[in-house]
Amino acid sequence: MTAERSTPPTISEVAVEANVGRATAARTLGGYGYVSPELRERVLAAAERLGYRANALARSMSTGVSHTLGVIVADIGNPFFAGVVRGISDTSRARGFDTLVLSTHEDLAEEVAAVNVLIDKRVDGIIVASAALRPGSTAHIEEARARDIPVVLVDRAVPGLDELPTVVIDNREASREAVAALIAAGHRRIGFVWGPPVDDRPARRRELTAMAANDIWTDGERLRGYLDALDDAGLPFDPELVMVGPKTEERAIEEVGRMLRLDDRVTALFCTETEAVTGALRAIRARGLRIPADVSLIGFDDSSWAAVMDPPLTMIEQPMFALGRRAAEVLLDTIEPGDAPAEREEATRHTLDTRFIPRDSVAPPSR
Repeated sequence: MTAERSTPPTISEVAVEANVGRATAARTLGGYGYVSPELRERVLAAAERLGYRANALARSMSTGVSHTLGVIVADIGNPFFAGVVRGISDTSRARGFDTLVLSTHEDLAEEVAAVNVLIDKRVDGIIVASAALRPGSTAHIEEARARDIPVVLVDRAVPGLDELPTVVIDNREASREAVAALIAAGHRRIGFVWGPPVDDRPARRRELTAMAANDIWTDGERLRGYLDALDDAGLPFDPELVMVGPKTEERAIEEVGRMLRLDDRVTALFCTETEAVTGALRAIRARGLRIPADVSLIGFDDSSWAAVMDPPLTMIEQPMFALGRRAAEVLLDTIEPGDAPAEREEATRHTLDTRFIPRDSVAPPSR
């Protein structure tokens, strides 16, 4: 029985064990240069016997390749982003790349710090769901690109970075379709839950549209889809039916409760995030109202719990896994172009389809 080692085996020891030169062992274990199949097999077998583990950082410094992608999302605890990350991770693993994930809580300062961490880790590329709202807030992304680290945006576009590959859904059309379904059911007083993150309620639609331009891209697009549906039906815009303020479940409870207390209260709600849905449900139940007899509801981000609610909720399903997979494919094809024809141009904006899932939470208004 051999004594347990106090230090890890070295490349030189692997070379001796495999009966090859140190340079051959280094090329094999570092993943660079040519090594014949027979020698490569001997080196890998020797490394396994000795328990050799490559130093990834040292290898990346010598080869310029770490085989690691950096991923920055707003909230890894959010089922939507968890699904996106899984799509990225599964796709990158199949191509021989590891994934390093960082969560920023929609905080731009945390996002800047995360990008700096990934630059220091020498990742080969970055996928980011960015919290940047305007061109002047994207210096960290430009810094990564200046260091020849390709960047792909996922879930939301960023003003001033139109040339970057971006993988999104058509948020505006998905929202328009959902609100149109409520209008088709006969609703005219439709609340929008998850509006601009400001405390002052806009008096006019023009002011609301201006606020949307300074909001996270997905939220602004969903608000525009709501307004599009009202326009299509010739319905007036009422600022009292749009939630404003912090985007939290607690705020959604407050705002939906307020909409339900109006003299001409809402008869339907369109909720654009999971926490907006749960906040709306709590507010409806606190008022002793029923879905859909008293209030109809449509939400974003379908899930298993939405299907087993009583009643099951009508939802918009986002292709979470497919968004992550496509973002990873676009980034990996940039890092490893392969044999694609040079004249072929990929679209900068990749837009995936959503799915409207009608269930039992929508009915004609009771009054």
